[in-house]
Amino acid sequence: MPVEQFITTVFCLIDDLIKELVPLPLRSRGYPPKLSDSEVITMEVTGEWLGHHADKHIWKYFAQHWRHLFPDIPSRSTFVKQAANLWAVKQKLQQRLVQLMHADNADIHLIDGFPIDVAVRTRAPRSKVFKGEAGYGYCASKNKHFYGIQGHLLVEARGIPVGFTLTAANIDERDAAYDMMDIIAGLLLGDKGYIRPEFKEDCRGLGIDLQTPLRKNMKDDRPKSFVKLIMRVRRRIETVIGQLAEQFEIERCRCRDRWHMTSRIARKLLAHNMGSYLNISAGKAPIQFESLIAAA
Repeated sequence: MPVEQFITTVFCLIDDLIKELVPLPLRSRGYPPKLSDSEVITMEVTGEWLGHHADKHIWKYFAQHWRHLFPDIPSRSTFVKQAANLWAVKQKLQQRLVQLMHADNADIHLIDGFPIDVAVRTRAPRSKVFKGEAGYGYCASKNKHFYGIQGHLLVEARGIPVGFTLTAANIDERDAAYDMMDIIAGLLLGDKGYIRPEFKEDCRGLGIDLQTPLRKNMKDDRPKSFVKLIMRVRRRIETVIGQLAEQFEIERCRCRDRWHMTSRIARKLLAHNMGSYLNISAGKAPIQFESLIAAA
């Protein structure tokens, strides 16, 4: 769809959802902001889709090109602060879209992690960014050692993100998975990094059937056709992480504290789910993003 139609569509949906999810005013004191919260989140989401991933780039793009739609755009610092303060609202919007797409009660889920670099490894000892929160880690899928934070993503079988958590890069991804296991049941597909007898047993106790490919030195009694099937389905999360990394630059830090990191991750996941929701509404596959915006 044309860019202006996309912006208008996103704004109408976000504005309706905020009225539903946040019926009471967010601010109890002071003057209300000139730019509404619905407008700020619309600028963030559509900015991500149009290739503007830093706060200042989103603000600059809309100030230059779309002031007729957003006449009350404030100073850059005010916009950035207001956007960061809305992190919880963006998370609520993202989860509401999950419910509207009926992805909250799926019986098949996929889980995987990805690196978020905070500093070049050679400069890490001198870096003060996320000091005490970042760590050294290794990403097997990218064959990459890095210093930073690890993102852990949970999606349902169609590729719709339903859960996410952040940890230091040196935290085991199986330990991080516990933060998201209380919202799922049924079949859970992971890679070899999730192999651990205790973890599988804990999953079974929660009604979760964890299935992973086995290592070469492990005997696999499962039918080969089943193993091939779960491997093919599991690639869907690799596609989603690829979209989040290439289209929304989720693997780039661009911030110096957890507050801004939480807000930016929330808007990227919201942008992804917004695209999936619009595709489903148009009768398309959820993560078929190629022709969502005509001019992007």
